[in-house]
Formats: sequence, C-alpha cells, structure tokens
Amino acid sequence: QVQVVETGGGSVQAGGSLRLTCAVSERTFNSAAVGWFRRPPGRKREFVAAIDWDGGSPVYANFLKARTTISRDNAKNEVYLQMHSLTPDDTAVYECTAGQVAASIYEMYFFWGQGTQVTVSS
Repeated sequence: QVQVVETGGGSVQAGGSLRLTCAVSERTFNSAAVGWFRRPPGRKREFVAAIDWDGGSPVYANFLKARTTISRDNAKNEVYLQMHSLTPDDTAVYECTAGQVAASIYEMYFFWGQGTQVTVSS
C-alpha cells in the first residue's frame, strides 16, 4: 500500500512563507502524480497544486498560482509545496495525495496523507 506523509506544518506569521514536504513511500502507476489540497475552517476542500514524477508541467490553482511553487525530488520520493505572502485565509489543514495524473479533481486521487495543520496569525 502506498503511504503518504505530510510534514512542515505549524504556526506562521502573516506575510511569511511555508514549505511543506510530502513523502511518498513508492512510485507506482497509482502514485505517478502528487497533489496538494487544503481544508480551511468553514470552507470546502480546495485544490492547491499538483505535479507528476515524469517532468510534466505542474498544475496550480489559479487563485494561488502567483504565490505558490510545487517541486519534487525524485531520488527521495518527496514533493514540496512552497507558499509566500501568507494571510490568515491560508489557515487550513494541508493534505498531500497521490494518484495517476496531476489534476485538480480530488476524486482522481487514491492515497491520502493525514494532513498537516498550518495556522497563519495576524
């Protein structure tokens, strides 16, 4: 079974940056891509960004693209999510997931991490 683990969450001051890590236990047909979603308090799950392991163009949520970067280290089976200029609206549980395609639709993913809490203080 593919395992997904997020790390790097915590408290961040408004205007600051975050860098989250998603560790994937193995790359298979069903974990060929990795996506990031988030669940803000009082709002539904939102897509953030996604990337595959084979060099395809990353996918970003349009409203977050200007301050979001997704990258990967294939040797470590790790994907990284960076965001800057954080505001309290970015407070959420950030979730990493693995699936077949880098896509913005969460129903297309198979394996989910437990999430990591990011709290942005004003």
